[in-house]
Amino acid sequence: MLKIFFESLGCDKNLVDSEKMLGLLSRAGYSFTDNEEEADVIIVNTCAFIGDAKEESIAEILRLANYKTDGGCKSLIATGCLAERYKDEILKELPELDAVLGTSSWDAITAVVEDTIKEREKEQPLPHAVFQSLERLPDAGGARELTTGGHYAFLKIAEGCNKFCTYCAIPLCRGPYRSVPMEELVQEAEALAARGVRELILVAQETTLYGTDLYGAKKLPELIRKLAKIPDIRWIRLLYGYPEELTDEMIALFAEEPKLCRYLDLPIQHASDRILKAMGRKTSRAEVTALIRKLREQVPDIALRTTLMSGFPGETEEDHAENLSFVREIRFERLGVFAYSQEEGTAAAKFKNQVPKRLRKKRRDEIMKLQQEIAFEKARNMPGRRLTVMVEGEVPGDERVYIGRTYQDAPDVDGYLFFPSEEEYLTGDFVPVRVTGAKGYDLIGEVEDESAE
Repeated sequence: MLKIFFESLGCDKNLVDSEKMLGLLSRAGYSFTDNEEEADVIIVNTCAFIGDAKEESIAEILRLANYKTDGGCKSLIATGCLAERYKDEILKELPELDAVLGTSSWDAITAVVEDTIKEREKEQPLPHAVFQSLERLPDAGGARELTTGGHYAFLKIAEGCNKFCTYCAIPLCRGPYRSVPMEELVQEAEALAARGVRELILVAQETTLYGTDLYGAKKLPELIRKLAKIPDIRWIRLLYGYPEELTDEMIALFAEEPKLCRYLDLPIQHASDRILKAMGRKTSRAEVTALIRKLREQVPDIALRTTLMSGFPGETEEDHAENLSFVREIRFERLGVFAYSQEEGTAAAKFKNQVPKRLRKKRRDEIMKLQQEIAFEKARNMPGRRLTVMVEGEVPGDERVYIGRTYQDAPDVDGYLFFPSEEEYLTGDFVPVRVTGAKGYDLIGEVEDESAE
C-alpha cells in the first residue's frame, strides 16, 4: 500500500481539517510515514493568513517537490487556504503540484490521491483541481486521526466568517460563517472522549456566533452544556470569542460550569478607536474595557488571552501609544501581537499611509516586550496557588520531572508547569500541584496531596 507524508501548516482550525483528511486516507487503507524520502504521496495543507504564512507554504511545497526527483514521491498535493485563495494561479505558478483542493473540498482527498497516482502512469499527466462551493461543509463521516497526542483535541464548531474586517482574507479563503449542527458536534466529542480525549478545545473563526445561522440565535452556551455532560471530558476550553458577541449568559457559564476552563481568547486587535473603526471592528476601547471588567468581576480567576496588531495603515505613534497604555491597563494573562500584513483582495490593502514593515515590526516588538514584563510578573506572583495540571509528558533526564498545563494555558501558545514526582503519570492525567516558583513564562511546582482548584 502507498505511503503518505502529510504536513499541516497554519492554525488549529486547519489542523482539524488535516486530521480528518488523515482519517479518510487511513480508512481507505493508506499508511503514513514521517520520512519524506520514502513517501509515495506528499500532501501539504497550506496556510495563507498573512504574508509570512504564504511564503512558508510555497517554500514547503517547493522543498517537498524535490522528492519527486530525489525520492519516491509520485504525487504532490496542496490543500487548504493557499490553494483556495490562489486557485486560479497555483497550478500555473507551481507546476510541481499534481493536485490542489480548496478548503471546502478536502473530503475529496482519497479520490484525488487515487486519481493522481493513475494519472502519473500517463505520458502527459494532467493536474487535478477540486474546488467546491465555499457555502458547503465538508464531511469526513466521523473519520479522524488525532495528531495532538490523544489527550486533547480541537473541536471545530463552525467554518468561515461574515465579519469582513478590512485587513483579513479569511472570508476569501473560508467563505461565510457556517455552524456545524449541534448533534454532529456532540457525536464527534463523544467519539473523541471514547478514544481518550480529556480536553476539548472549541475553535472557529469566531466561536461566539455559533448557531446563529442554523438556529437563529447564539447557541454556544447550550452546546457547552451538552458537551459538559460527556463523562470522560474533564476540560472544555474556548478560543476566539469576539468581544461584541459575548453574552451575559456565556459570561455566567464560565462561573457556573466546572468543566469550562476559566480561560478565554478574546481577539481585540487594537486599542485606538480610530484604528478599530478603520479595521471594521465593532467595539471601542471603552466597550472592551467594560467587558473585561465585567468578566473579571464575575469570574475573578479567569485567564484572558488576546491578539493585537501593530502597524495597521495610518497607525500613528499616538495610536501605538494607545496599544501600549491598553496593555498596561488591562494586564492580560496572555497576549500575542501580529505585525500588519498587506493582503491583496482586502480593503485595507488599498488604504493610503501604509506603515513601513520595519516600523510595524518595531512596534510589535515593543508591545511584546511590555507584555513579557507583565507576564513574568504575573508568573512570579503565582507561588502558593494550587492548580490542577494536565500532564503533557516527561522531561528527558535521570530525575523524573513532568511537563503539564494548567487551565490558564492552551497548548502550543501558552506556558507550562514543571513538577518533579516519583509517581508515574501518563500523558493526559490530571494532577493537583502547588506552585512553588516561576521561570519566565513557565511555572514550577510540586504535587499537592490536598484537592486542587
